[in-house]
Amino acid sequence: MSFVIVATVFPIIFFGELPDKTMFASLVMSTRGRPFAVWLGAAGAFVVHATIAVTIGVTLFHVLPRRVLDAIVAVMFLVGAFLAMREAQRARAEESLVREEATSGRRVVTTAFIVIFLAEWGDITQLLTANLAAHYHSPLSVGVGAILALWAVAALAVLGGQGLLRFVNVATLRIVTSVVLVLLAVAAGWQALR
Repeated sequence: MSFVIVATVFPIIFFGELPDKTMFASLVMSTRGRPFAVWLGAAGAFVVHATIAVTIGVTLFHVLPRRVLDAIVAVMFLVGAFLAMREAQRARAEESLVREEATSGRRVVTTAFIVIFLAEWGDITQLLTANLAAHYHSPLSVGVGAILALWAVAALAVLGGQGLLRFVNVATLRIVTSVVLVLLAVAAGWQALR
């Protein structure tokens, strides 16, 4: 395992997930249930999603030629940048969607797992995790970095998400994420052309 890759993946996934609907879901559910139980359910869902994403990324690495893979990774980073910009514009709509999802009367851990598991499918951080696994060829390091970042966001949400959102502009975070992804796309595109 490479701690450099873990340290590189962590902020990318952290800032990609920070203003996401799953953060809002954790925040809303923690106001209706025990915060640790909400975090536990969310943490389990994130482990499953990161495992799926890393597996897809590693599979692509083994199936595709190196240059083709680098080109695909560059395009996917650009797609991620586009999605981050689009989600910056839809941040308020996500909050109302999550409020509806969080009204389930099931057990807190199970509800949190199900809500987060469903909300994360095709999410920007799932795509980023797959791309990073394909890019760095280190599934364990990427998986650990992604899971730690996702767990940290869930912890922030259940412990003090409302206070955090007073100081952090969601749209600005999405724009910063988008810029980072464009830079990663340029780097991967450069590798594909070499």
